[in-house]
Amino acid sequence: MNIEERNKPFIDRDKLYEMINRKAPTQSELNDILNKALKLKGLNLEEVASLLRVEDEKQIQQIMDTAHTAKLAIYGKRLVLFAPIYTGNICCNNCTYCSFRKDNHLIDRKILNMEEIEHEVSALLLQGHKRVLLICGENNKNGTDYMCEAIRRTYGVREMNGKAYVRRINVELAPMEVEDFARLHAEKIGTYVCFQETYDPILYKRFHPAGTPKADYEYRVTVMDRAQEGGINDIGIGALLGLIDYRFEVLAMMEHAHHLEKCFGCGPHTVSVPRMEPAVGAPDAEHVPNPVSDKDFKKLVSIIRIALPYTGMILSTREGSKMRNELINYGISQISAGSRTNPGAYSENTYGEHKDESGSQFSLGDHREMEEVINTFIDEGYIPSFCTGCYRKGRVGNDFMDLAKPGLIKQYCLPNAMFTFREYLEDFASPNTKERGIALIKKMMAEYDQKQLIPKIEENLTKIGGGERDLYF
Repeated sequence: MNIEERNKPFIDRDKLYEMINRKAPTQSELNDILNKALKLKGLNLEEVASLLRVEDEKQIQQIMDTAHTAKLAIYGKRLVLFAPIYTGNICCNNCTYCSFRKDNHLIDRKILNMEEIEHEVSALLLQGHKRVLLICGENNKNGTDYMCEAIRRTYGVREMNGKAYVRRINVELAPMEVEDFARLHAEKIGTYVCFQETYDPILYKRFHPAGTPKADYEYRVTVMDRAQEGGINDIGIGALLGLIDYRFEVLAMMEHAHHLEKCFGCGPHTVSVPRMEPAVGAPDAEHVPNPVSDKDFKKLVSIIRIALPYTGMILSTREGSKMRNELINYGISQISAGSRTNPGAYSENTYGEHKDESGSQFSLGDHREMEEVINTFIDEGYIPSFCTGCYRKGRVGNDFMDLAKPGLIKQYCLPNAMFTFREYLEDFASPNTKERGIALIKKMMAEYDQKQLIPKIEENLTKIGGGERDLYF
């Protein structure tokens, strides 16, 4: 760890606002930035700010086309799937944009006990999920002890005669101390996720009027430093888009990523881009302060993709199916499927557009069930992936980036995606989906450029077809 960099503030509010208010780049300047982006080495803050100032629709399409090229070059035609498990919606904070806020009396409140968490896990396993995100409201009833036990219980659930189990748990939890992160690390979590909500230190106070430590901007903005000091290898950052000018948030996320790179030698494993949706009893969610248009949303996703080319990008079911289907082409590499944001929703089977969502954190934009989402990706030529191979082989943090930046990680990613997808097709898919999915795997095999690996890939796919599970490179 670089102690000198660790102690430096990294969000200069005035500088970032000044950068987004300059003139838009000329066509020549834009071309130069995008040509640099195609080298897949990332962009600096000035270049990102220039792209954020672009408003011309043809030039925005240029940015999106560049992001599409970068996405295919690094990630290929695969997309990682996961589901969140909300373990509770009782919260001590009063965030003005969230249904879980303490003063909201319009939703049902609940904290799941361990047996109820196991029921949620079982329900997701029987849909085909293998990766979950544990998430909760912030209160003194579900602190580190509770979450460590929840992680152990989640990893311990088995379905289908032991063939179905969670292989990767990520967590989205409130900021904590280094010792707490060390405990989470000992439980073998994957990525620790925490959104700054807004990086503007002044406006942060307006949206977080009460709650300890949520109202403490500095404690939250430095959480990823403590996570890495506690041994967490992969971290995920994000901002809630719609609170303030999205351009400021994107630049701040770039500064956050650069800060982590300087301090720990590795930036964020993922960046999330949640756009504000209506939420019961949350005034700023009902009347979004700074709405992000579809045009700007597609632009900012594309810019983040080319600015941080080897960082995963996550899109939740806040967005509708049309937007989600489009953005997988321009930057999104991980997506939730069949998600619910109210505790107990999976085991209670509250599915469908008109089912009860009381107790949810926000309104869902995509109500499709897992198989429908997967069929859409098959239509688009994408392999749905439940891969957890890198985490279980120790290819995380700096080790992951050392493989990703020269392009070596791809020799693991596509085969592992095919293996986990074939498992899904064998165990959970309808006959029609299975037929179409196997045809897509064969097509991917024919196009795969690592010819020396094909015999081993074919061997593993045959083993999976014969009943073996959890094979990975």
